[in-house]
Amino acid sequence: MDHRLVAWARGVKARRGGTAKRHVPVLWLFTDAVRLPDPLKAVAALPPRLCGVVFRHDGVAGRAALARMVAQRCRGLRVPLVIAGDARLATAVGAGVHLRGGRAATGPRMRAMRSWLRAKALVTSSAHSRAELRRAWAAGADAVFLSPVLSTQSHPGAPGLGIIRWAALARGMPHGRHGAVLALGGIDGKAVYRLPRWCGGVGAIGALMAGGGTDECGVSATVFRNCHKSHIPAIAEKSFARQ
Repeated sequence: MDHRLVAWARGVKARRGGTAKRHVPVLWLFTDAVRLPDPLKAVAALPPRLCGVVFRHDGVAGRAALARMVAQRCRGLRVPLVIAGDARLATAVGAGVHLRGGRAATGPRMRAMRSWLRAKALVTSSAHSRAELRRAWAAGADAVFLSPVLSTQSHPGAPGLGIIRWAALARGMPHGRHGAVLALGGIDGKAVYRLPRWCGGVGAIGALMAGGGTDECGVSATVFRNCHKSHIPAIAEKSFARQ
């Protein structure tokens, strides 16, 4: 756990006060089938009243069963949970939904399901461009993760937007219901202080891992070693579009 990142998040929450109409956490843990194959320990270690969880784990065997365990853990800790790319699974486990690039499934049943989700839980989205930001707001997202801010270990070699371009895209958008543009990609306790003061929050993987020390990227070497011993299959995600 990167304590500098946690301190930053507490400062953002204190400045924000009670202005948001719905509670959008400042810190978000993104689960990852390769870097965090068993997310339950990391969820349990999250700072209280500060964090949310985006459950990805695409393509792994037993994804639904793992999502139910994560949902149960999150409910016990009062941590908001959103399920990436699967409104049906989100409804089944009583969680919110995380859209991919602002894209939402179509059809009368799916529209009704999204309406129920927006009434009961948070809707978040990833975005990697101005067009995806607009689409996410149009879909009714409470918060949008604009990424990648910096280069990441999840997608080695892929360039980041950079702080200046990230800020220009985020600041230049007509905000949705709550105007929450969050940063994702290469964020740790050092990088987060380079973000604009108005940034509403961040998502991370390595910087929010439980146990072990963190390197300069906020990644726990202990967790990386333990990843190979997990009973949960590790399936690499192929592109940023699957965030």
